[in-house]
Amino acid sequence: MYILNEDLFFPPIEKADKFGVLAIGGDLSAERLTLAYKRGIFPWFNEDEPIIWWAPPQRMVLFPDEIKISKSMRNLLNRNVFEVTHNQDFEAVISNCSKIYRHDQNGSWITNAMMEAYCRLHEAGLAKSIEVWHEGKLAGGLYGIDLGHVFSGESMFSIFPNASKVAFIALAKKYELVDCQVHNDHLESLGCREIPRKEFMDILLKS
Repeated sequence: MYILNEDLFFPPIEKADKFGVLAIGGDLSAERLTLAYKRGIFPWFNEDEPIIWWAPPQRMVLFPDEIKISKSMRNLLNRNVFEVTHNQDFEAVISNCSKIYRHDQNGSWITNAMMEAYCRLHEAGLAKSIEVWHEGKLAGGLYGIDLGHVFSGESMFSIFPNASKVAFIALAKKYELVDCQVHNDHLESLGCREIPRKEFMDILLKS
């Protein structure tokens, strides 16, 4: 495992351990985060931990033509219950994502420092959000990193039932691949699957 310092550097992702941990330390500067995502690396850590940088051996992704939309979800979309916008309220989206309770996590990993870092990335044009509105109020959304043909999703939330699914479906229409990073059952139910790290990197790095 590599210990990062102030130098803008990451080791080759093949050096990650069997769990996908590549390095610890460094900072959350816009420059380092940009370098990380462009190399298939992302930060994920709890508030009382040092920054941990990941490059998992298996990557959870969505190929848009494999997305699963249930009959009830299609009916909901056809009723135009929601309005979908892009990059209209990034701060509200990431703030709501930080408040969502997840039974498999001890609190939120989206700390104040993380929110500030990704808001800086948003100001730089790299971090993007999708907002879902219901009767003029924010009902759900998601945010992540726009890498051109690939979107690296970070988190999503729903206040109104199914609003995050609406955001995810809208996202899938815009990219060749959606990077969901690590497996969970909810993502699998939407059509996401794991692929080897090398296959993911081949897609990410192609021109």
